[in-house]
Amino acid sequence: MDTLSRLLSLYPMRGSLDVRCHFGAPWIIDHPAAAPDIMPYHLILTGTAWLDTADDSAIALNAGDVVLFPSGRAHRLYTGAPADASAVRLMPSMSSLAHRFNNGEGPVTDILCGEFTSLPGVPNAMVASLPETVVIRDSGDDEANSIADLRTLIDMLRKETENVRPGADIVVSQLASVLFALLIRAWLEQTPTVSGLYAVLAERRLQPALHGMLAAPEKNWSLDNMARQCNMSRATLARLFQQASGTTPAALLLQTRMAQAGAMLKRGNISVAAVGEAVGYQSEAAFNRVFKRHFGVGPGKYRQGNLDSPAEVIPSRAGNT
Repeated sequence: MDTLSRLLSLYPMRGSLDVRCHFGAPWIIDHPAAAPDIMPYHLILTGTAWLDTADDSAIALNAGDVVLFPSGRAHRLYTGAPADASAVRLMPSMSSLAHRFNNGEGPVTDILCGEFTSLPGVPNAMVASLPETVVIRDSGDDEANSIADLRTLIDMLRKETENVRPGADIVVSQLASVLFALLIRAWLEQTPTVSGLYAVLAERRLQPALHGMLAAPEKNWSLDNMARQCNMSRATLARLFQQASGTTPAALLLQTRMAQAGAMLKRGNISVAAVGEAVGYQSEAAFNRVFKRHFGVGPGKYRQGNLDSPAEVIPSRAGNT
């Protein structure tokens, strides 16, 4: 399994598609801030739109573009003068997808709106390492494999939401979950500078260490062992990690181990001792101590859903895209 696949498996995202909007200009959508662990997104199928950002600038969106809000911040999409926008109405639908429209007589914009949900209570380093606003452009370049794949998936979603067909709800649900992986692929292909976890992933010289700790968290990943894995000195490894992500190899190791431990505790009835051993702790007491320091509660309460405070993850140092 490649490193990105391991990260996507470690930090799973469930996708949903909730609304299809068919608006004639002028129109406006004010989207409130999302709940924790919720990441809204919008796919521009046809037409154009403007997105108001946190710094009061506006981003132009065109057909094929996707905008994603990893922190779930409030945002506004519109075309034309917002003050002149006509009221949005809900159209009856036989599927689970809501359909919204207005009476605007200007150029039409067609949008699919949904959200991604991360595993509750498991801090998601992939999300934390994304900028506050992610815009993925459809460049129209079929040579860019990630964009071509994304375009194909969006076209499938469009077709499934245009007409009610047998099994459409399940098909849409499954496609929406695959969408996150394709969005990350395309974003990495388009973005010249990344931060946090993605910076480690993008640094070819650090990939052996990242892949190793993800594939076998139970191993003794001392700084010496990581350096040997990457064929470099301890000092060079530490310097590259700091330059790439602003963190240390030990901090990333702890984060990935705790994410795997949290997921194992949430998913199954495996004993706490076995979970600790699976992520590199021979002593159950040592595992309990580290886990409680990281999550704010012990493994038992965590498994029951009693998470009092969020754990820290490697932050993104990027601003809006």
